[in-house]
Amino acid sequence: MAQIDWNEFEPALLERARRAGRPIVLVLTTAWCPHCRELMGTTLQDADVVQLVRDEFLAALVDAERRPDVNTRYGSGGWPTVAYLTPDGELIANDRFLQAAELAARLRKVAEVYRTRRGEIQAGLQKLLSHKDDGDRAGRRALSMTMVEDVVDAIYDRFEHRHGGFGENAKFPHPEAIDFALVRAVKLDDPRMAEVAQTTLRKMMAAGIHDTVDGGFFRFSATADWQSPHTEKVLEPNALILRNYLEAYQIWGDEAYRRTAEGIAQWMVTTMLDPETGAFCGSVDASPEYYAADRERRRTLPAPRLDRTIYTNSNAVAICSLLKAAVTLNRPDLRDAAMRAVNFIQENLFQRDVGVYHYWDGTYHLPGMLADQAWMIRALVDVSQHTGDADYLLPAEAIAEVAIKRQPAPGGGFYDIRHEPAYTGSMRRRNRSILDNAIMAESLVRLSYLSRRPEFHDEALRTLECFANDYKEYGYYVAGYARAVDLVFYQPLMITIVGDRESEAAAALRRAALSTYVPSRIVQMLDPKYDPILLGRSGYDVKSTPVVYLAVGKTTKATVTTPTELLEQVRTLEASRRRA
Repeated sequence: MAQIDWNEFEPALLERARRAGRPIVLVLTTAWCPHCRELMGTTLQDADVVQLVRDEFLAALVDAERRPDVNTRYGSGGWPTVAYLTPDGELIANDRFLQAAELAARLRKVAEVYRTRRGEIQAGLQKLLSHKDDGDRAGRRALSMTMVEDVVDAIYDRFEHRHGGFGENAKFPHPEAIDFALVRAVKLDDPRMAEVAQTTLRKMMAAGIHDTVDGGFFRFSATADWQSPHTEKVLEPNALILRNYLEAYQIWGDEAYRRTAEGIAQWMVTTMLDPETGAFCGSVDASPEYYAADRERRRTLPAPRLDRTIYTNSNAVAICSLLKAAVTLNRPDLRDAAMRAVNFIQENLFQRDVGVYHYWDGTYHLPGMLADQAWMIRALVDVSQHTGDADYLLPAEAIAEVAIKRQPAPGGGFYDIRHEPAYTGSMRRRNRSILDNAIMAESLVRLSYLSRRPEFHDEALRTLECFANDYKEYGYYVAGYARAVDLVFYQPLMITIVGDRESEAAAALRRAALSTYVPSRIVQMLDPKYDPILLGRSGYDVKSTPVVYLAVGKTTKATVTTPTELLEQVRTLEASRRRA
């Protein structure tokens, strides 16, 4: 039986297509998607479809999670996607799942139109693309707290009061929006944001989207009540949801939040942990039969397939959340798991002059994806805070410097990918994602405080300012942008511990500094033996025993020496800031 001749999507394929004068059919799938497997096993095995593709097209098969650069430019917003491209790599059209007869008809139409109206297609694309240069954004404007309030209003406007979450139909968790709601609920004692966070978290953990047996949450629910889950589980959203429940537990002390967080963390370090690398796998397949079973029955069923790809951005999010879980849940083993993952990424996916690569499948692939750089900076910042080892800031600074040098966009911010001259068409056009840039900006702000390098803070400001004219278009989806802007105005409480980082006294102070929920807080350990440069930049004195300096901005507010005093001063300073 004839099969489609699949190719990697790379510059060489575009060159072959140009020489042959053939359009390209590009199929985008994900490892966990049952509809993708159905498309591959039925529609794309159909004899007519196979023959049409072989006669009229060149074909490429792409994992959308391994190649987010391709998915962003040709995807339909979901999976599977079947995209039709010119030989130069411009998008003609795309579809979602199609039955064999539908796809055959579509292929005939695209092939016919390309043969008979190629000039019109090219002219139409040129006209369309002349208005799509992302570098032509309006100039930057100054940030203001109005931007933060706009996003808060958007979150509450779309909040669904009965079941929590956002919208009236299918529901995704949107953990970034919940995270920012928690920030506002605590900082301003905002009852609207407390309702958003608590209603959503309570309804989710009590509904079918929550796997109470193995732990973790399914990707989304097809219904607004969270009771009709699509049963795939993905690492990154679960790591973000873990942070939501940990912080909710810190704020309100509800044991149900703690139990839910424990379940997610346990799922991450059992099901998702790759024992060969010490890092975390990307996703687990959907399996309605398996997940409908109780604990005893599951033991007799084959476990859903695990995609063992190691993604840098997902692992970085997992590292951040597990470090927080280690302190909040008093689980040192979770910190150990986070450290194994960060060490694997540093050793295998990081190069000082490159930054970090996107994924590992036995070797490293795809350098320069902005989301990877942004999240890895944030993970290294968190590792430095939790371990007291300032040396973890050095690779974070290197990643930031490479991104600033190689991916700056006109007018501020960063492109999602690096320039690749071998590509043509849509792959030559780089995007400036507000979501990835918001993460990068917040990571740079936090890094600037710890590294004592204000130029990173300046870069973050320029990044945020370049979206000040159009952030409203995205509503509650840009909660991360609002959080980053808020961090600029509500300067973090900087807790600097000076002393021997290997002493139990310093470790106790570090645990206390990290133990409670503070919306904007940065913790740093400076040991005169290891960190003379940073200590010199700080201007703080060295005492015979560890001492803690608490500052807001450049102003030192208090000096303490015990965990009890530290916690009391944190409460006092935060209370006074919220009243101001």
